[in-house]
Amino acid sequence: MHEISPRPKRTKRNRIRLLVSAVCAAVLAVASVTVAGVAQAEADRTLTSNLTGYHNGYFFSYWKDSGNVTMKLGAGGNYSVQMSGINNFVGGKGWKPGSSRTVNYSGSFNPNGNGYLALYGWTTNPLIEYYVVEDYGNYNPSSGTTRLGTVTTDGSTYDLYRTQRVNQPSIIGNATFYQYWSVRQQHRTSGTITTANHFNAWSRAGLTLGTHDYQIMATEGYQSNASSTITVSEGAGGGTTTPPTSPGPTNPGGGCTATLSAGDSWSDRYNLNVAVGGTSNWIVTMNVPSPQKISSTWNTTATWDSSGQVMTARPNGSGNNFGVTIMKNGSSTWPTVSCRAG
Repeated sequence: MHEISPRPKRTKRNRIRLLVSAVCAAVLAVASVTVAGVAQAEADRTLTSNLTGYHNGYFFSYWKDSGNVTMKLGAGGNYSVQMSGINNFVGGKGWKPGSSRTVNYSGSFNPNGNGYLALYGWTTNPLIEYYVVEDYGNYNPSSGTTRLGTVTTDGSTYDLYRTQRVNQPSIIGNATFYQYWSVRQQHRTSGTITTANHFNAWSRAGLTLGTHDYQIMATEGYQSNASSTITVSEGAGGGTTTPPTSPGPTNPGGGCTATLSAGDSWSDRYNLNVAVGGTSNWIVTMNVPSPQKISSTWNTTATWDSSGQVMTARPNGSGNNFGVTIMKNGSSTWPTVSCRAG
C-alpha cells in the first residue's frame, strides 16, 4: 500500500504564485497563436544547379544540361534568371499541379539569341510538354512545323503547333513525347494568360493533354544568353464543364450563312462554334448581349470593340469553321450573327 502525500496548504503566497503562473501561461498561449497565424516569408534563395521545390507558396523548377545559370527566388511569385554559356535551361515559378487557371505575370525578358518566355508545363498519360509562348528571341519555336489553327485571346492571336521529341529529357527521364505550342503573334513581357482557352484550342485541334504535373511561368534559353525578372500570380477563372444549353440559330445574309452550335460550357463562360456556308471569303459580325463579353476566338482573324460585345471575324486560312469563347457575367443568352461575302 502506497502512502499518500499530504496536499500542500494553500497559503496566500501560493495563491499569488498560481495566479502569476496562469497569467504567464495565457500570455504564452496568445503569443503562440499569434505567431502561428502569421505567414512567415522565406528569404531570397539562389540556385545554380538542378532542383525543384517550393518557395514562398509557389512551386519552382530549375533545369539545365550545361552552362552557368543563376536563378534567384524572391518574394511571392518573383524570380530572376541570369544565364551565360548554356546549352539548354528552363526554369521559373508556378504551381504543382498545373490546371486551367488564369495566370498573371509581369517583368522583363532579355534574350540574346534563342530564348522563350512562356507558360510551361507537363502532363502524364499522355506525356506532353506544353508552351504558351509570350515572347521569344531570334528563333520562332514553331519554325518548320505545320500550323494546326489559331486561338485569339488576351489581346492577340496565337498560332497552334505540335512537335515531337525523340528520346529526350522529360519529367520521367529520357522519353519520346509530343510538345504542344501556342505562339503569340504580338510579343509581350507582361499580361494575363487565360490558360483554359489554349487547352480548349489544343483539344479542338486533336491535341490531348493528360494528368497535369507542374506548370510554371518559365524563362528558357537554348545555346544562347538571356536574363529575366518575372513575377507570377494566379487570377480568377476555371469551372466545371456542363452540357450545352440550347441550339444555335442560323442567320443568312447575301448568300453567306453563319450557323451557331454549342461547345463546352463552364460556370463563368461558354464556347460557341460558328460554321460559315455559301462562300469561302466571308465577314461574320457577332453581337453579344450585355453584360456578356467576348474572351477569345480560334481559327479566325477577329476584332471586337472595347465593350467586348461587337465582333467582326474573317477567314485566316483555317477553313470556314471557327469558334468563340464568351464570358457569361451572369447571363447565358446566345449572341446573334450575320454574314456577308468578303
